[in-house]
Parts: sequence; structure tokens; C-alpha cells
Amino acid sequence: MLNKFKKLDWGIVTLLGVFMVFSTLLVRSAIAPDPKFAGYDIRTIVFYSIGFVIMFAVSLFDYRILLRKHWYLYAFGIVSLLLLYPFGAEINGAKSWYNLPGFQIQPAEIVKIVVVLTTAYLLGKREGDPLRFRTDLLPTALVVFLPFVLVLIQPDLGNAIIYLIILVGMLWIGNTKYTHVIIGLTTIIGALVLVIVLFTTFNQQIHDYLYQNNKFHWYERINTFIDPTQASDDAKHQSSYAKIAVGSGGLFGDGYMQGQLKNNKFVPYPYSDSIFVVIGEEFGFIGASVLLLFYFLLIYRMILIALQCYDRRGSYIIVGVVSMFVFQIFENVGMMIGLMPITGITLPFISYGGTSLILNMFSIGLVLSIKIYQEKYEVD
Repeated sequence: MLNKFKKLDWGIVTLLGVFMVFSTLLVRSAIAPDPKFAGYDIRTIVFYSIGFVIMFAVSLFDYRILLRKHWYLYAFGIVSLLLLYPFGAEINGAKSWYNLPGFQIQPAEIVKIVVVLTTAYLLGKREGDPLRFRTDLLPTALVVFLPFVLVLIQPDLGNAIIYLIILVGMLWIGNTKYTHVIIGLTTIIGALVLVIVLFTTFNQQIHDYLYQNNKFHWYERINTFIDPTQASDDAKHQSSYAKIAVGSGGLFGDGYMQGQLKNNKFVPYPYSDSIFVVIGEEFGFIGASVLLLFYFLLIYRMILIALQCYDRRGSYIIVGVVSMFVFQIFENVGMMIGLMPITGITLPFISYGGTSLILNMFSIGLVLSIKIYQEKYEVD
């Protein structure tokens, strides 16, 4: 046990300790104007404490056992998504949560790591040989497509997109043929262009349909991004004030807990989805850059472990985790400065949220387990 602890990447552990301090301070500032959220900063410390316990436990557990049980984990993940429809709780227009005594669980977060493990196992069977379309790419895509659809219709567009990002990142290093890459990119770009054209052409019909089916927030979010000039003031509210708040922070920010737009409640969910606004407004460009630097160091340390990994499946897992984190960071920061559409994606390790934080800590535990167990590598 002591030898395993010595093999841990203590640089990553230290970075997570820094993120815990950042997250607690930022959540505390975000909830200060609204007594309704009192105690969220203390809960963040509790979630982090649980997360560290889980991370260390997973890091000492041989990740290859999880790979061998990937189909059981995948089945559990799909069932947990299906049971949301009769038993899930609807929050902010999405039926994505289970209400349990004292806390809530979002299965879509848990399924992220299930997708990573299942995809890593399927790609690992090729042992680095070029992936074949019918026997490798197609089954792997179908494995990811099923949870993608189930989460998309909740509706939870943000987490659904993350599944696709994980798939693309892992296929990229899985020795995909260039012809398949070109076909895939062409298909994706063509689909995006088609969606934009159809959305613009049939804008009023889509507006009426989503309004009648109580999914109007989808229309507002997409319309705000594709054609901001035609979006309503309510739809543009979060995006507009987020950009103003981040820009008003200037180089050094207004000071801790001094953000005026945040304190006057112009930005919704400042403790969760919009927590980057708190960073930009109160700590300015310097504070935001420091946070992004710490993210870079975390990703860098994980990529080093992947490069030193004997087991290709371990490398695939790390790339899946890295893809998940990089996209979440880019999307969350991007939607606060107008580069990306508004979604419910949180800022990893910083935003308030128990399920997402514990899942992220579990993911880091997997990365550390891959580092620890490389000397005992064997093909299963």
C-alpha cells in the first residue's frame, strides 16, 4: 500500500488541492448575495472531501478490473438513464436527476466514465492496428450513440455532446484511417451546416413546435447563438451580462466578493454554470489566466502518464478523460464570453455540484491507477 502511494502523481493531487481552495472561495463569493444558497461553500468542501477519498480508493484499485467488467457497467449506465423517465425529477426543463434523501444524482455524469471505459476496451482489442470500419468504428460509435440519444431527449444537450467529444478524442489516437477521418469530419460539418440551414429556414415552425411541447428553452438557446439579433431579451440575458461582467473585470478585477453584476444578480447561476463570470469580474484577466494555467498543468500531467503507459487501453482512458475535461473547460469559458452557445455544462473542479465533482475525482483516480499499475502490465 505504501509503495502504491509513492507511485501516485502528487503533482496532480496538489493541483486538485488548489482547485478545492479556488472552488470554495468562488462559490462563497457567488452565493453571498442570495441567502437561499447559504452553505453551498461548506457543501463544496464536503463534496471535495468525499471526492478525495474516492479518488485515492480508485487510484489503488486496478483499473483493468473495471475494463473487464465494462459491459456490466455499460448496462448499468443505460438502465440508469432509462429509469429517469418514470422516476426522474425535472429541474430547469430537463428530466436528468434522481432525487434521493439529502442529495441528487445525475446519471448522465456517471455515464461519461462508463463511455470512456467501454470505448477504451473496444479500441484496445486492436492493439494499435488501424481501426476497421465495420468491426471497430461502427460498434464503438453505436455504443456511444445510445447514451447520446437518451441524454439528448431528457433534454441535456451539453452532456450529450460530451459523449461525442469523448468518442472523437479516443478515435483520434486509436489509429483511425485518414479516409475514415475525412469521411467523419465531412459528415459532421455537413450535419452542422444542415442543422443551421434548416433551423434558419423553418425558424417559425420550430419555434411553434418547441413552444407547444414545453421545450422552448431549446429554441432560445440555439437561436441566441445562431442569430443573436433575433433572440429575445430574456434569451440573451445570461450571455449578454456574462460578457459585460467578464469584460468589466479588466486586468486585475474588482476584488474578491466585489463583483457588481454578480452581487446585483444580473447573472444567473453564478455558483454553477456561470462561475467563470465570478472569476472574470472579481479577479480579472490575470485571475482567469492563472486558473487556465492550472488547468493546462493538470492536462499536461495526465498526457505525460498516457505517453508513459504500456497498456494502450490505459492511454485511451486518459485521452477520453482529457477530451472530456478540455471540452468542458472550453465550452464553459466560451459560453461566458460569447464564443459558444449557452448550455448546462459546468466548469470542472470549480463549479458547485456534487455529482459532477465526484465523477471528475473518480476520473482522476482512474488516471492515477493507470500510472500505479503499469509495472504490472499484462494483456487481459
